[in-house]
Amino acid sequence: MNLFRKTLLASAACAALAAAAQADAATPATSSGYKHVLLISVDGMHAVDLANWIQAHPTGNFAALAGTGIVYPNAFTTAPSDSYPGMLAQVTGATPKTGGLFYDDSYDRREYPSVNSYLSQGKTDPGCTGGAGTEVTNFEELDKTYDFATALVTDYTAGGTLGKVYTQLDPNNMQRHLVGGKCVPVYPHQYVRTNTIFEIIKAAGLYTAWSDKHPAYEDLSGPSGKGLDELFAPEINAQDTIDQGAATGDDYTTSYTGVRTYDSLKVQAVLNWIDGLNSTGTAKLAGAPAIFGMNFQAVSVGQKLARAGDADVQTPTLTGGYLDSNATPGTALTVQLQFVDDALGRFRQELTRQGLDKSTLVIVSAKHGQSPIDLKDRVAISDAPFQAVPGYGSHGFEICDDEGLVWLDPSLQKANYSAAKSYLLAHSAQLHIAELLDRTSLTALYGDPFKNSRVPDFIAVTDHGVICTGGSKLAEHGGFSDDDRNVALLLSAPDIKPQIVEALTNTTQIAPTILAALGLDPNKLEAVRAEGTQVLSR
Repeated sequence: MNLFRKTLLASAACAALAAAAQADAATPATSSGYKHVLLISVDGMHAVDLANWIQAHPTGNFAALAGTGIVYPNAFTTAPSDSYPGMLAQVTGATPKTGGLFYDDSYDRREYPSVNSYLSQGKTDPGCTGGAGTEVTNFEELDKTYDFATALVTDYTAGGTLGKVYTQLDPNNMQRHLVGGKCVPVYPHQYVRTNTIFEIIKAAGLYTAWSDKHPAYEDLSGPSGKGLDELFAPEINAQDTIDQGAATGDDYTTSYTGVRTYDSLKVQAVLNWIDGLNSTGTAKLAGAPAIFGMNFQAVSVGQKLARAGDADVQTPTLTGGYLDSNATPGTALTVQLQFVDDALGRFRQELTRQGLDKSTLVIVSAKHGQSPIDLKDRVAISDAPFQAVPGYGSHGFEICDDEGLVWLDPSLQKANYSAAKSYLLAHSAQLHIAELLDRTSLTALYGDPFKNSRVPDFIAVTDHGVICTGGSKLAEHGGFSDDDRNVALLLSAPDIKPQIVEALTNTTQIAPTILAALGLDPNKLEAVRAEGTQVLSR
């Protein structure tokens, strides 16, 4: 089976496969008797990481959750395996084909650059004039205190109030489009093309809350923009103002200590929600949210950061990544995994203390994995040749972490498409392209790039182990490999008998499973109807 066909099947983008899944639907993984769902994304955590950690730490909290839970060792996140589509998959049931988002840093052929992107270059803002097509910056660039010169945010509040996301976002940093002849900003939620569980749960009169790494995760509120009662979003790519030793220019991803400090802010928000408080602990809610949770960044940084940073003053000898092809964690990654294990223990303890343990379903997964696991496979390349593709022009865009996504200048797209394909194939050895997904294959997977404003013109699936970096970064995500996509997935509650389900599973199935667990109809999710996404089975 070639890579393209394997990807098509693994991403569940084939209508025939979805229909077959419906016909052969197995017993649902859980009952519908839960009052709360705690969803956790341990970004970067592979299925093998979960298995190895439980084996090495049988009395730990991952093991305790698995002791009353279902583990899915063949769970796969989206392709591309970036954070944005990976998280949306868990709360919409959609792949990028339906959800419409491929990366947090991506492109839209119909949008125009932000006001401040022009002003930061000393240019006059032309509004929504000239050729359409621009980079879509759903990351820290949307923050109120983002500095276009340093690409850093002043502090983790992003210039606003934590828990009140719209005080953290600056509309003048957002890309724009024409609506009724007016040039207006596009909020993150306006890019989402399918509804979210948060919208459905809130419409049922229940409280919804989430915590993530950028205020741009406002997108999780869904196309209506109304799905989240509360988004606690401290900015991860902000100057580290907390940790001893952090230097000017250090954000929370530049040290193992810094990212744990950062994640601890979100851990406290989750504990506050369990206690029936708002994220900052300053107001009392009617009770714990029906759906709530957070993402952890500690493991991802432990996988990617090669050596200790400035803020690692207490542990300067730690080194990142894995020790071998069996995914044995190195010194830093072991510390980071232990941090997450301990945080899960705090959640379990607080749920029990509040009498919520039996009424709460805990789901642990990951937006993405990380590639390569085996550092001997690591090959670092430059992504500069992608920018020399014919038709790139002044409005083209590319993003390469461990695969290349290329959007041609919309005004040059059709006339230069054949030449661009020939160029990429001619440079396949230099760019380590294992397979080039062109218009034909992309149309089957996601939609026609000549008609769909978001679909890349090309996706260069690279050889295993390739990452686009000029630095010491050990691994990346975004690609199609198993290291990128085969992620941890665990469902746990006191009434669940421990089980391992070996069947091929997709993280898109988390979304309908959450609704079913809360007694709501999974078919209210548009992606369930469009892609045939099934609840998780046992």
